[in-house]
Amino acid sequence: MTGRTHDMAAVTALLALVILYPPAQLTLATAMLALLANMIGGIAPDIDQPTAPFWRNLPVGGVVGRMITRMMGGHRFITHSILGLVVLSFLSQMLLAFLSPIMPGIDTHLVWLAFMIGVISHLVMDMFTKEGVPLLLPLPIKLGLPPLRSLRLTTGKPFELYIIFPGLAALAIWLVYDKYRFFLDLLHHRISS
Repeated sequence: MTGRTHDMAAVTALLALVILYPPAQLTLATAMLALLANMIGGIAPDIDQPTAPFWRNLPVGGVVGRMITRMMGGHRFITHSILGLVVLSFLSQMLLAFLSPIMPGIDTHLVWLAFMIGVISHLVMDMFTKEGVPLLLPLPIKLGLPPLRSLRLTTGKPFELYIIFPGLAALAIWLVYDKYRFFLDLLHHRISS
C-alpha cells in the first residue's frame, strides 16, 4: 500500500476504536498528539525502506535509510512481523517515557495506543497486497489476505488508488459526520472537567 493509504487506514482505525472504546479522559493536546502518533505509526513499519517518506525528508535520509534497510533485512522483513511489532512497541514506550517530563497534561499511554493502532493497521493493510507480510518471522512464510496471492492487490495500482483509498477516506468522513456530537462531547467534557 502507498503511504497515503496507510495514513488513511491508520486514522480510520483510530476513529473507529475511539468510538467503540472512548477514552476515560482526553485533552485537546493529547488528542492532537495521538493523531500525529497514529499517522507516524501508520508508516513506521516502512522505516525499512530507503525510499520511504521519512527518509526522503531528512538531509542525509537516503544514506541512513539504506543502512537501516540492510540492518533490518530489507523491506517487509522484521518491521512487518510480530517481532517488529513488539520492538516498535517497546521503543515507542521508551521514547514517550523519555519525553513525558516535557509534555505535561499529555496522556502518553493514549498517544502510545494511537501509535500502535497505526502500526497494526499498516500490517493489516499490507496483508492485502500480493507480497503479504512475514508476520511469523523467523518462519519464512508471508501471510496475506485472501490466502490466494492472485486475488490480492498490487501496491499503487488503480484499485488501491481509486477504490481502497477513497473508500477509507469516505469511511473516516462518515465516522466523523455520524459521530460528530460524540467527538465534540468527548473533548468538551474532558477539557472542562
